[in-house]
Amino acid sequence: MAKILTIEDDETTAREIIAELGGHGFDVEWVDNGMTGLVRALSGNFDLITLDRMLPGMDGLAIVTAMRRDNIDTPVLMISALSDVDDRVHGLRAGGDDYLVKPFASDEMAARVEVLLRRKDRQAPQTVLRVQDLELDLVSRTVTRRKIRLDLLPMEFRLLEYMMRNSEQILTRTMLFESVWGYHFDPGTNIIDVHIGRLRRKVDAPGLPPLIHTVRGTGYILGEHR
Repeated sequence: MAKILTIEDDETTAREIIAELGGHGFDVEWVDNGMTGLVRALSGNFDLITLDRMLPGMDGLAIVTAMRRDNIDTPVLMISALSDVDDRVHGLRAGGDDYLVKPFASDEMAARVEVLLRRKDRQAPQTVLRVQDLELDLVSRTVTRRKIRLDLLPMEFRLLEYMMRNSEQILTRTMLFESVWGYHFDPGTNIIDVHIGRLRRKVDAPGLPPLIHTVRGTGYILGEHR
């Protein structure tokens, strides 16, 4: 029996989810606030999480970002009244696996849960990320390039992990700030450029072909030079 965590502050919606998923044979645990939801989500004891976007205490984006930062790969179905494309994109880029807009049909919600569970069962856990000769081991928390170990600080490790998971894609400063640091981008800060600079000096050591590239006016890309 799959165990589902439902993080939802609206009791009517939560009971609808519990009734529908319970009818499909799932064991559902419900919490009604963001802080408790984060603690339960980080336990890693669930097969799937349904996550409301707007929650008291801590919003859904912050919860899923913290989960992925701590390498909790539990599938997340984000459920929200926010229906704009930008809201859906932010939810998925933060680490959500699917996004369902309120109001929703209960049977569609259950079908999406079943799809995510089947997908999880088919996937072998990925513990090593590779981009050309750069390797990041999620278990040992080590990074090597050409088999030479790189000494990264914790935030540099998180930043590199996100960039490697999204290699060959242009990553804007907003995407990096919200996905790695977990809160909204302040255009007046240079924290991203500082961390990218430090990371680049370690990853792209003298004599090695560069992997981290600046996309002028937009952000950064990890991969082959374009």
